[in-house]
Amino acid sequence: MSGGHFDYKHYHIGEIADAIELLIEDNLHKDEYGYCRDYSEKTLDTFVEAVKALRIAEVYAHRVDWLVSCDDNEEDFHYRLQLDLREVV
Repeated sequence: MSGGHFDYKHYHIGEIADAIELLIEDNLHKDEYGYCRDYSEKTLDTFVEAVKALRIAEVYAHRVDWLVSCDDNEEDFHYRLQLDLREVV
């Protein structure tokens, strides 16, 4: 299996981003107790920026992991990093 230097924790970063996306989606939905988060547009915009930053952090952590785990050489590291970042941004 590839990577492992950081114990695959980049996946946790992605899971946090996923959870924030769910908060955005469910912002106006009431829970079983009738509670609704109802965050402002400003807050939701900040959540969107947080998701973007986390996705970028996930890519960097993953690519560095592969480099220091000797799964990629430096040339591949830079190439794959740019490819992955293009998908996020």
